[in-house]
Amino acid sequence: MGTMTQHEFIRFLTDLPEEQMKAELTKAFTERYGAGTEEIMMIASPARINIIGEHIDYNGGKVFPAAIDRYLYVLLRKRADTTIIYDDIRFPGALEFSSTETFCYRRENQYANYLNGMLAMLQKGGYKLTSGFEVLFFSKLPAGGGISSSAALEVGFGRAVAELFGFKVDAVELAKMGQESEHVFMNMQCGIMDQFSIAMGKKECAMLLDTATLEYEYVPLVLGDYRIVVMNTNKQRALVDSKYNERCAECMEGLALLQKIKTVYNLCDLTSADLSAVEAAITDECIFKRVRHCITENERVLAAVAALKAGDLPKLGELLKASHDSLRRDYEVTGIELDALADTANAERGCLGARMTGAGFGGCAIALVQKDAVAEFTARVGKAYTEKTGLTASFFACEAGDGAHRV
Repeated sequence: MGTMTQHEFIRFLTDLPEEQMKAELTKAFTERYGAGTEEIMMIASPARINIIGEHIDYNGGKVFPAAIDRYLYVLLRKRADTTIIYDDIRFPGALEFSSTETFCYRRENQYANYLNGMLAMLQKGGYKLTSGFEVLFFSKLPAGGGISSSAALEVGFGRAVAELFGFKVDAVELAKMGQESEHVFMNMQCGIMDQFSIAMGKKECAMLLDTATLEYEYVPLVLGDYRIVVMNTNKQRALVDSKYNERCAECMEGLALLQKIKTVYNLCDLTSADLSAVEAAITDECIFKRVRHCITENERVLAAVAALKAGDLPKLGELLKASHDSLRRDYEVTGIELDALADTANAERGCLGARMTGAGFGGCAIALVQKDAVAEFTARVGKAYTEKTGLTASFFACEAGDGAHRV
């Protein structure tokens, strides 16, 4: 780090190519923890975007995510004792635990709860830590931005620990551990999409994932002269956890009502042809709207994949717009900031379509933008967004990248 401030060092690292960044992070690791005989391992774990299929991964729906070429990095090294130490370049301050303890959630443990949750799942799976280890994190992902920095942390850390100790944990098992950790440890009733796409991502491809069966298909993300631009509202998402669990409960209520009149295992087993029967069975307008979103969004996913395979990008753009509209009106998870970004983006000439991605209530949206128009697009949308909300959005174009892997 030398004479640089922490902020300057973070910017310096962010701008470096990966190999140079690895050398600088390894140097920072040694400065923090001292020289040692054990190897320092480094794992890169990506963010993900969901192109379409929002809030249906916990309703048995089909989703269409992609890991992207922005990563969180995990460096770790075995110790001779049982001490586990976590530290982060961006949020310095070591947190210590023991490899012999039974890991449990404690609010004061902050981000370490995501890590200890994965260790608890490994313990549950019969994997035994034979020593302690020390860890240093560095992330290029916006925390709480709706591109799944928490799942990247879980999956990347889980992959790192598994490789360090030689645990035979495949990518699907790792994704399931990440989801169970969220459920049991964090009380976040999420679906499996985030962990699965981060563990199983493939460069230049999106993934059509059936969340009911975990069957998946890689689909080349061929966008021609267009690019996916991630638009971050930079709004603090205070309500997201409670509202997320609230939506899960509303969907379960809708499913229970429908199961009184027909055999159905997941809301996304239904189609638009069932909507009149659904409306007759569910008199609560709010619950009906939640169910309608699940049904129509699932159908939009299949239509979007077909459009992409056919090279019909304008059709894909229209489906993105329809998805956002359903999330705004039927699922009610967008909010002023995401609506401002999506509406402004959709009014731009170089944009085929835009929608929120992630849990909502802030976080990120994505837009399909003509590559030569990206600079003008971000300037114009950013200016209009600030005028509407008083906040400053941030933007970056991205491509589909590989899932969590050793660097």
